[in-house]
Amino acid sequence: MVETRLIDVDGLQALVDGLLARGFTVVGPTVRAGAIVNAPLRSVDELPRGQGDEQGPARYRLRARDDEAFFGFAAGAQSAKPVFFPADELLWRGRRTPDGGGFEVDSDGDAAGPREGDGPVALLGVRSCDLSALGIHDTVLTGRHAVDAHYARRRADTFIVAVACSDPGGTCFCVSMGTGPRPEPGRGAPFDLCLTELVDGRHRFLAEVGSDRGAELLDEIGAGNAVPPDVAAAARVTEQASLRMGRRLDTRGIKELLYANVDSPQWDDVASRCLSCTNCTMVCPTCFCTTVEDVSDLTGREAERHRVWDSCFDGDFSYIHGGVVRESARSRYRQWMTHKLAAWQDQFGSSGCVGCGRCVTWCPAAIDITAEAAALRGVPGSNLPDPVPAAPTGAGT
Repeated sequence: MVETRLIDVDGLQALVDGLLARGFTVVGPTVRAGAIVNAPLRSVDELPRGQGDEQGPARYRLRARDDEAFFGFAAGAQSAKPVFFPADELLWRGRRTPDGGGFEVDSDGDAAGPREGDGPVALLGVRSCDLSALGIHDTVLTGRHAVDAHYARRRADTFIVAVACSDPGGTCFCVSMGTGPRPEPGRGAPFDLCLTELVDGRHRFLAEVGSDRGAELLDEIGAGNAVPPDVAAAARVTEQASLRMGRRLDTRGIKELLYANVDSPQWDDVASRCLSCTNCTMVCPTCFCTTVEDVSDLTGREAERHRVWDSCFDGDFSYIHGGVVRESARSRYRQWMTHKLAAWQDQFGSSGCVGCGRCVTWCPAAIDITAEAAALRGVPGSNLPDPVPAAPTGAGT
């Protein structure tokens, strides 16, 4: 039986304060440049209170809600990936010695998120799809023989406050992938606490305990016990959300379908629209391809080596001695989609897609992975769910 507690808005701030007092860098959703992104924060006033979003193929807009929900939006522009696996990471820095006869090298974790040595990270507001993505990265980057030491250091001792999704976007399909909308123990990375926001007249949060330190923090801030009506209200939040997915993807035999269609004309069709801009891989919470860049100053006395995100859509990504393996957009899109939905299963034992829908939202050509999968089955349009009346903003939450 999962232990459930109850906190109000002041309790949410007390939770943040408690994490800060323990030395955590609290990272959560906030609004910047017209989008919801993850950033360090110290107050619940920095959360996107009263903000929702509208997402569709090649469309993302914030909208004002008619309530004060802190987490009334779908997937933000980025997942937690950049926190632990930054887009540009300094691997080492070197300089010539004063006498000019040697070279000194020191390593330094550079990051777009909290730097190594700044203390462990506490993630606030992690959605179920992104929790699953984090679990995939744990497997890919730390669960194999060659451990990514930089990722492992940033990921160590992370405190996770997950949040159940109440308002999926027009590109969400986590139900199809079995990754949401409610975070569950044993699915994805483990969480310490899971909050379900309830704004049905009285603003409060049902808190499910996922670890001893989660329970300890709730005890410290004086969280009360949840009553059955609150537990039932929280269950309705995700029950209603699961009926309002914007997309769906039929995963039955998806690996075999893709392997059997390497020569399908559908790849030519999607290539005629694909810009090879790499947006889909840059926002994907599970993509992990990188390259290395070496830079030096004009004097030649100092040099740095950076690890930066790369993409299989880049024309030179598959370059080997003698030429590029995947020269066409056709072959690059086929590689990406087949790896995500098929080869990933053989390589890592799971799908590489968590149904967050970011690749659809942020594709400037509005290419939809769920629509492409449906087209390969010969049933265009089957990616769209059966019509379900949209709940009023905040209803059931």
